[in-house]
Amino acid sequence: MENRIYLQPAYMLHSMPFRNTSLLVDFFTLDYGLVRTVARGARREKSRYRFHLQLFQPVLISLAGRSELRNLTAVECNTIPIHLQGRRLFSGLYVNELLTRLLLNQEEHKELYHAYQDALLALQGKEEIEFVLRRFELRLLKELGYAFNLEHDCISQQPIEADQLYRFRPEMGFEPVPSAATVAEPTDIYPGAHLLALRAGEFQETETAKTAKRLLRQALKVHLGNRPLYSRTLFS
Repeated sequence: MENRIYLQPAYMLHSMPFRNTSLLVDFFTLDYGLVRTVARGARREKSRYRFHLQLFQPVLISLAGRSELRNLTAVECNTIPIHLQGRRLFSGLYVNELLTRLLLNQEEHKELYHAYQDALLALQGKEEIEFVLRRFELRLLKELGYAFNLEHDCISQQPIEADQLYRFRPEMGFEPVPSAATVAEPTDIYPGAHLLALRAGEFQETETAKTAKRLLRQALKVHLGNRPLYSRTLFS
């Protein structure tokens, strides 16, 4: 990553106070992925950053420095922020938290950047929230190299079948459950028909939507660890 970056498209994901008047700010950028910065003096009343450092606000940022923690030198904006309220706001915060928790610092994710923009615009619109979140979670896992194989099972490499049950093994994939087996703990068991619907991007059916949510939560937990997501508590 260059010593100086000029006018890089970005969104602020998170900020927190730093020293007396500054902020630590995480940005998601087009060309450099997650970038952690120091916005010096940003908490002063007359700071030049004061009105541009907002969540869901598309901005252009300039940076200096070579360390893992960059200095924010300028923020420009010529559009209004994406406006989210209620559960849609909580959903946007959830997406932001996933990015800050799962992305490595200064690693490019251009496709994911565009997926993030699409998710914010969809949340601002009228599309069903659960559909937006499941679509983004799938894109995130794919970008990180953890995409599901929804074509074949992980044991025999046979195609996923609609009338078959499958156990999800995060490190392997979907393992067929023998029809005669007793499922003692069904939390990791999924109907093949729901997996095929997920592959097709079809979340309209209530039970399929529930399966997708449960499956993606299980898959993400492997990478998030045991520390809970703060944004999830907002929904309750």
